[in-house]
Amino acid sequence: MVKCFIKYSCFVLLFLSSASCNGVDAPTSNSPVPSHELWDQLLKKYVNEDGRVNYKGFKKDEEKLKEYLSILSKSAPDPASWSNDDRLAYWINAYNAFTIALILENYPVKSIKDIGSGPLITFVNSPWDIKFIEIGDEKYDLNNIEHGIIRKDFNDPRIHFALVCAAKSCPELRKEAYTGARLNKQLEEEAIAFINDPVRNRISKDKAVVSKYFTWYAGDFKQNGKSVIDYLNQYAKIKINPDAELDFLEYDWSLNER
Repeated sequence: MVKCFIKYSCFVLLFLSSASCNGVDAPTSNSPVPSHELWDQLLKKYVNEDGRVNYKGFKKDEEKLKEYLSILSKSAPDPASWSNDDRLAYWINAYNAFTIALILENYPVKSIKDIGSGPLITFVNSPWDIKFIEIGDEKYDLNNIEHGIIRKDFNDPRIHFALVCAAKSCPELRKEAYTGARLNKQLEEEAIAFINDPVRNRISKDKAVVSKYFTWYAGDFKQNGKSVIDYLNQYAKIKINPDAELDFLEYDWSLNER
């Protein structure tokens, strides 16, 4: 497992060095909004209609993924010149793309939770704590991006349906990149799809057995005096009674591989 951690550092240095050798400028605070076209191409090629991922195929195209990650690394979002939607789309794509990269560096693996665990690993608690992501002048782990940036700065509960942690109980990985121009529509579609997915949420008028997201992140969904049921009813095709019983499904951490 120690070798795995060393590989993360080598992986980051590899694509950063490659970008430098190809004449890519160092990150600046005024970086333009990058194109997510490479990521879009990979998603369309290796994600099926159910959001399952062809990791074996992705592995064969790993250089293209590294090229996209190098674009993200040199394009740190600039709040002064980027719109909020462009910034949020960037961070969602970054979270998902770097998660795929983490899986590929350890593939084959049965679960993302198997990465970064074991008696020899004492310097990280989980795969979400591995600081293998370099953006601008900063190093990040996946938790930094999700909790320290996306949840903190954007305060939009719909992000929970867009961020994909490579597990079967996660939301489906969208078959296209997120973009600032289409972000609201994309997030609305993901909220509708996730909440009405009978695998992830079993909803009836009198009882709802739903994803653990709705207890893990209950505070995100209970803003402005709403209950979790109120939030679910914004998107659920079957409306849940306000006093209905609410329970939570076990989370399946096995790899979302097709």
